[in-house]
Amino acid sequence: MSSAGNIYNVSSDLSLQGFDLSPEKAFVAFVFAALNYIIILFCNSFLLFTVITNKGLHGPMYILLLNLSINDLIGSTCLFPHMMRELLFDTKTIPFSICITQAFFIHVYALSAVFILTAMAYDRYVAICQPMRYTTIMSKLHLTKIISLVWLSNLTLIAILFILLLRLPRCRSYLTHLYCDNPSLLQLVCADMTINNLYGLLITALCQVLTVGLILYTYLRILIACFHNKSSDTRSKALQTCGTHLVVFILFECLGLFTIISYRIKNISPHLRKFIAVGAMILPPTMNPIIYGLRTKEIRVKGIKFFQRKVFTS
Repeated sequence: MSSAGNIYNVSSDLSLQGFDLSPEKAFVAFVFAALNYIIILFCNSFLLFTVITNKGLHGPMYILLLNLSINDLIGSTCLFPHMMRELLFDTKTIPFSICITQAFFIHVYALSAVFILTAMAYDRYVAICQPMRYTTIMSKLHLTKIISLVWLSNLTLIAILFILLLRLPRCRSYLTHLYCDNPSLLQLVCADMTINNLYGLLITALCQVLTVGLILYTYLRILIACFHNKSSDTRSKALQTCGTHLVVFILFECLGLFTIISYRIKNISPHLRKFIAVGAMILPPTMNPIIYGLRTKEIRVKGIKFFQRKVFTS
């Protein structure tokens, strides 16, 4: 292969697998996708504005929720406009440069979600298991360090992942996926991918061990603390809060891991792969602001008061 053939043609278009729906079904799917995107935008924006505009909500838990909403908006905006355009106009091509950008931010979203949920589990652990030291441990300085670590480590790991990808020659242009991500882009490569595969497996395994291990430890300690607490009301609220958080985390983990594993299973149903891949990008951004934010009384009450004040005084 000539040296010119070893260079990525960033202006060329890639072909995506698409949904393969009839025009009528595609339009119905477009309407549902548009409504889902509007719900995600509204709920996450509601949570963002509520936290930002109320000084009483500038505590660690709410700041972490704010970061989770920002991350959900990043993830959904990477997927929904492209998906709705494909459904409406039956376009199954995407410029390589846009594909790389989409893939980068999808991976940033996925890794940030795991890191932020882990930070939230740590925050709940300190609040429930060490309430007297909460303000000292979760100080503004410590919280700033946690959030900085979440985003900087995430961006660094994903940047290295894509630097390793972009150094490789590409000889194919058909993606066997609904959207762009690192595994599907690696299928276009015609070169030794050992370093890429090892690095991808390394950061996946390392992040999973650290985050899942920390979350299981914190929730186990929370569970023990709850059973030792004599107040049934306090115990009930703590278990309810942590239970819903744990369900969301497990759902996100299962969808994400299945999406990764599906690339390595040759005989898996393409329809099941599409459903899981889209579900992993749609369900968390839809559920997170409702379960973590709108179900929280302080956010719900202050958010409604804020919008009422804006509507009736304008």
